[in-house]
Amino acid sequence: MKLTEKILKIAKNIKLVIFDVDGVLTDGGIYFTDDGREIKKFNVKDGLGLSWLAQSDITVAIITGRTSPIVAERMKALKINHVYQGRMNKLETYHNLLDALHLNHSQVAYVGDDAIDVPIMRECILPIAVADAHDSAKSVAKWVTNNKGGYGAGREVCDLLLNTQNKMVEILKSHQ
Repeated sequence: MKLTEKILKIAKNIKLVIFDVDGVLTDGGIYFTDDGREIKKFNVKDGLGLSWLAQSDITVAIITGRTSPIVAERMKALKINHVYQGRMNKLETYHNLLDALHLNHSQVAYVGDDAIDVPIMRECILPIAVADAHDSAKSVAKWVTNNKGGYGAGREVCDLLLNTQNKMVEILKSHQ
């Protein structure tokens, strides 16, 4: 799906972007070491984009069905304060988060990849699916990224929001 003028207009007003983790910020694989520890692969470009959003006035949140100390550690390193793990009922967490932040559906983007993400995707103004998302997520998405989950899809979303809200130039200036 291409970025349309309508999507760009919606993106200008996003105050909160919520990401799923497995299959969105990772490649969806679950890897185990010989001693049984779980490991995940995160994309450094996605991480930089998330940290840039956190520096701007766009709030970043994570709502994931699984629980992993690796996710908590990664999000802490990126200074993402709204991290909700083990949430199989993502919609309830979504409503609680909106209440806590005093936001409404018209200010939220959600990035998902599977059926568990669809209830939130149906309610927020900007539902986004990653390129390799399940058809159930793609069918309700207003935009599908060019990149697969774990391979830069998160960064695409961050760049969209920062560019449409004219924040990218300031972010890049701070790194010169």
